[in-house]
Amino acid sequence: MSRVLIIDDHPIVLQAWRRMLQDAGVTDVFDARDAASGYRLFRRRRPELVIVDLSMQGRGLGGLPLIKRMRAHDPRMHILVFSMHSDPMIAARALEAGANGYVLKDASPDELIKAFEQVRSGSPYLSPDMAMQVALVRTGLRRDRLADLTPRELETLTLLAQGKPYGQIAEELNVSYKTVVNMSSQLKQKLDARNLPDLIRLAVQLLSATPA
Repeated sequence: MSRVLIIDDHPIVLQAWRRMLQDAGVTDVFDARDAASGYRLFRRRRPELVIVDLSMQGRGLGGLPLIKRMRAHDPRMHILVFSMHSDPMIAARALEAGANGYVLKDASPDELIKAFEQVRSGSPYLSPDMAMQVALVRTGLRRDRLADLTPRELETLTLLAQGKPYGQIAEELNVSYKTVVNMSSQLKQKLDARNLPDLIRLAVQLLSATPA
């Protein structure tokens, strides 16, 4: 394999991946720091494998629609998600969007290389623990009330579950405070939460890695 595209908005991440890929024998490594430029490079350079983050420049889970676009354009493309999100529901959504593998940003260098090698060989990759959790999601052993949420709603719910206030959520998602308030109201309606504390309780319960 000679051409790999990395789409991530962190320069240090791009630099680290570039070094690892070159050590693995990849001759051409391209990178982009947002979904739009990443898709343009994808169309122009025709990489054999794409490594993509799900959350770029505070845009929630904007990597999901990007994965769908790339998969629609080239059904044979190898796509590895490199993400900070450890929730199996998010990993399952990435795989459903068209990713071949999912590896966390806190994984060891050995696991990152293993994930890369496995995906580029045409095999799917999930860590054993994540694979079990994703299997539970897909077989319905966890509650599926999150299935109808949009990527942005799921991101907001995840941040609420982490105990973050509206202001911090607005900053992390690069949206207005009012947008977060409105999003929370929508989440309350969709999840039948009575108030904000009830919504946070549900968020923690539904996003727990342990089946409910």
